[in-house]
Amino acid sequence: MPQPINIGFLLFPKVTQLDFTGPLQVLSRLPGAQIYLVWKRIEPVPSDTVLTLQPTVTFADCPQLDVICVPGGFGTDALVDDEETLDFLRRQAAGAKYITSVCTGALVLGAAGLLQGYRATTYWAAVENLTAFGATPVRTRVCVDRNRITGGGVTAGIDFGLTVASVLSDQTTAESIQLVLEYNPQPPFNAGSPDTAPAEVLAMLKEKMAPSIARRRESSQRAAARLGLSKQSSAAE
Repeated sequence: MPQPINIGFLLFPKVTQLDFTGPLQVLSRLPGAQIYLVWKRIEPVPSDTVLTLQPTVTFADCPQLDVICVPGGFGTDALVDDEETLDFLRRQAAGAKYITSVCTGALVLGAAGLLQGYRATTYWAAVENLTAFGATPVRTRVCVDRNRITGGGVTAGIDFGLTVASVLSDQTTAESIQLVLEYNPQPPFNAGSPDTAPAEVLAMLKEKMAPSIARRRESSQRAAARLGLSKQSSAAE
């Protein structure tokens, strides 16, 4: 019998469900995996779509996790100021084997002071905010730096999940999960990255996202200031 592996995904209002349902689908197939969906209370949590999510355990009742994962979404702008959530992450991180995130969940790890001195990645339109938290931003689908594993935006969660599966088990196990899920992406367009998207598409999206990018920058700088990191990051820049 494989040893149990406690894996917890943080839920919160306006979470992007694919940020964690992608890796959830992968890691649920890992031998010994015990999955927890964690929030402050056992009550339905609205995602950033019509889908509502149900936590399985509260912060107070959550066991020590081997892997803690923070997904992203519009709700992370508020979460970086949520001391109850940040305190929970700090407590779990003290005993967790791996501290991880997908998409803008990395900014929440940063706000908890858990990325200082680490390389990390996040959503392409948020990656510049990692420096405020003392992290070194990298533009990759998945970034592994010691026991910090961070994934890029949304769909990168599946790549992230397979990477975590290989770390927790081995490559053969991860490859078998990939095959079971028939994860063999062949997108119809080559517009999934700002490096490859048509210039007009990128410009249109940046204009549309400008208010949310500004809000995210402000919330990240505010959270970094509470950690005493804002002056350090400004000096580094």
